[in-house]
Amino acid sequence: MTLPTQAIAAKIFHWVNIVSVFIMFTSGLQIYNANPVFGGREGWQIPPIFTLGGWLAGGRHWHFAAMWIFSLNLFWYGLYIFITRRWRHRFVGTKDLKALQKSHNSKRLIYAWHRIVYTSIIPILLLALFTGLGMYKPAQFHWIVEMFGSWQALRIVHFSSVPLLIVFAIAHSWLGKQAGGEKLTESMFW
Repeated sequence: MTLPTQAIAAKIFHWVNIVSVFIMFTSGLQIYNANPVFGGREGWQIPPIFTLGGWLAGGRHWHFAAMWIFSLNLFWYGLYIFITRRWRHRFVGTKDLKALQKSHNSKRLIYAWHRIVYTSIIPILLLALFTGLGMYKPAQFHWIVEMFGSWQALRIVHFSSVPLLIVFAIAHSWLGKQAGGEKLTESMFW
């Protein structure tokens, strides 16, 4: 039996994403504590053990540094899958949609659902990056704030991208294990 292997680029991409998303998540909670999205200054506070940065400016510095690493990593990986043509095997296609309607092969259905979930991350990440850019440079990108109606609405949409990303990560991991088992999942990192 041959063990699944992944390209070193995929492994680097996954590790950089995990580290940068963790930093953005914990520093984002620090930013949240400075002015909670829900409930204003009297809103629910995140315990400091789950935050990074120590105060608002520290949280912002960590958040934006990780955001640049995350964004550049996504750009690099996007180029990689485009040049190597791996996108043909990673993203949903018409065959996957047809399989959901007609296939009784459980493995084929898992692959179809995995590609659908994998493809769904694109709009989620674009929304998170787009709304984050609007909050990062509101004077330069005032039109982004205006698209969402207000600063608070922009913050709520950006904050809402976090649970979407968590749901994606759970579904992506679970479907990956269903498609190829623990060895496939481990091969993405080791």
